Amino acid sequence: MEYSFNSKVKPVNYLRFDTSTFSLVAANAITMIIAILQHWSLITILWIYWFQSITIGIFNFVRILQLKKFNTENFRMNGVQPQATSTTKYVVASFFAFHYGLFHFVYFIFLMVASVAQALKGFSFSAIWFVLLSAAIFFVNHLFSFRKNKSEKEQNIGTVLFFPYARIIPMHLCIIFGFAFAGTSIGIIIFTALKTVADVVMHQVEHAM
Repeated sequence: MEYSFNSKVKPVNYLRFDTSTFSLVAANAITMIIAILQHWSLITILWIYWFQSITIGIFNFVRILQLKKFNTENFRMNGVQPQATSTTKYVVASFFAFHYGLFHFVYFIFLMVASVAQALKGFSFSAIWFVLLSAAIFFVNHLFSFRKNKSEKEQNIGTVLFFPYARIIPMHLCIIFGFAFAGTSIGIIIFTALKTVADVVMHQVEHAM
């Protein structure tokens, strides 16, 4: 099944710093502090951001299912614009869960292989508790943001479907570029800061749209 969406949404020209934005910055800052104090490797930090990506996907799946008023303008399924019905909503939600989940499953395999390789070099998995703590902090942040920014206004289902990919791509590009700085506290600060900036900007754009 093929899906396509041509967005005509105008970009916003301002940033809205509210409590959900500040909580997102705080979640990133806490992760960075723990990473420095615990001397984490980049792979360990990647696990946290993998959990954050999963969290974004979970809430977007719920957001699609909870759409009460939506339109399908510029959205195509197999080349045809679908009707704004409950069936369309459930089909789109199912597609998102499968496609987004498959992407992160491949990502999971990569992280597992890299983690095992580190374990063979004497890496301790004791950091898992801190990883889960940071992941929980991001989950609470996104739950708070989801509830705070919940809207009853009509939304375009194509925007809701595809935006999480735009939401996480800048975040992970910053992390990938961070490999160049891996291994030092300064390196962790640099690429975590870059990731935070991308995270906040896309968070602002998402809720402004």
